Amino acid sequence: MHIIKVRNVQGALPEMLRHLDLEGVRDESRYGNVIVAPTPVTTVYARPWERVIFWAKRDANPFFHLMEALYLLAGRRDVEWLARYNSRMREFSDDGKTFHGSYGYRWRHHFGFDQLEHVVTLLQRKPRSRRAVIQIWDCEVDLYDDERPDKRDLPCNNLLFVWRDVRDKLCMTVCCRSNDAIWGAAGTNAVQFSILQEYLAAKIGVGIGPLYQISNNLHAYLDIFEKNKPLIDEAADPFRTVSSCPYTRDEVYSQPLVTDAETFDEELKIFIEGVYSYVFENPFFEMAKWISMSYDVWKHSKNYEAAYKYLAQIQDDGEKVLDWKRACIEWLRRRECGVVDLTEKDGARSQVRIKMEEENG
Repeated sequence: MHIIKVRNVQGALPEMLRHLDLEGVRDESRYGNVIVAPTPVTTVYARPWERVIFWAKRDANPFFHLMEALYLLAGRRDVEWLARYNSRMREFSDDGKTFHGSYGYRWRHHFGFDQLEHVVTLLQRKPRSRRAVIQIWDCEVDLYDDERPDKRDLPCNNLLFVWRDVRDKLCMTVCCRSNDAIWGAAGTNAVQFSILQEYLAAKIGVGIGPLYQISNNLHAYLDIFEKNKPLIDEAADPFRTVSSCPYTRDEVYSQPLVTDAETFDEELKIFIEGVYSYVFENPFFEMAKWISMSYDVWKHSKNYEAAYKYLAQIQDDGEKVLDWKRACIEWLRRRECGVVDLTEKDGARSQVRIKMEEENG
């Protein structure tokens, strides 16, 4: 077992790449050649709410990362809502309408009850309980004596342990059977599960502790790994990692997910339904509204000026910029300038330059 301890996801990606570079072995997968860690890897995020990744080389799509996390928290599994922010997601649906293994649907509906509600109630009544377990993998529909060629979307993350530590902070352990380091572990997963952790902490009424991510098979596709290898230098020099992180430089701030726990779930539904005229009690949705509108105007018309104007509606905190706002602006600027180091595709291809009019996502 290899352990990576970092402040946030910005520091996690270089460390994962460094471990794969030093210890990884070559292997094959159904999607291409990979480099894989020889043993399971546990990543410990000390500040999981610092969930936005800023590496230009990685070129993570912050619009998609944020919206997917809210979509999962709402318990959704329909394809079209999510495909607004990443059209390639349609390729992971068996019928073109729903996702078989949507984490959010598994959390809230698949097993016939809302697991999140039960975990909140349990840890409010029994603060030291070790039985707050959230199941994602369902053996009845996911486990067979041969791999399922008819299922494109089997859950990679399978089990969550949630508990209150001795400081009364809410901690979470995520168990993952197979984890792409670049797009999964230090990409969408860091956002999805830290959002869930913050939500549960707010509903229970406690602070947020560390997030533990156990990747049983941490890997990266070789072509994508090679394009991201320059980030390994950041891990080799801790000072460079710190100095290149907007969080540690105190340049960005994170907005609390939940301000009013009583109205949050209803407002989440309203946001997902696209009722942006609603006056939200939770300011996080006001911020997410402007981000969604910015992406929509960019995607449909490539109107960068309008996209930036929507993002400008998100207030700064003195000299600090909201983390999501800054990441969205930088992502758009890379496209406006026509330079992208790595696209948000699913691993099939990558490129170092794109035309300004080409859609990514």
